[in-house]
Amino acid sequence: MRATLTINSRGVVTLPAKLRQAMGLKTDDQLIAETTAEGLLLRPAVTMPVELYTEARVREFDAGEADLAALLARKVPAALPAGRRKRKT
Repeated sequence: MRATLTINSRGVVTLPAKLRQAMGLKTDDQLIAETTAEGLLLRPAVTMPVELYTEARVREFDAGEADLAALLARKVPAALPAGRRKRKT
């Protein structure tokens, strides 16, 4: 699909509704613009939310991981050396 776009005095480009629908673009979606040998390429940007943790929350995670490691150490016996493993008869 081809469309002719106009850039207004503020540098804003409006994508026609048919083009947005064809690409599955919605309000507030982001696009990446890059120059190529053929011209300007617009493609959808993949954005993912970022969660920032406080130092207190990081300490909670560390404590939880330590608790899990201690629990696993008690429940999983250390492996015997290869020559000392019991064989099923």
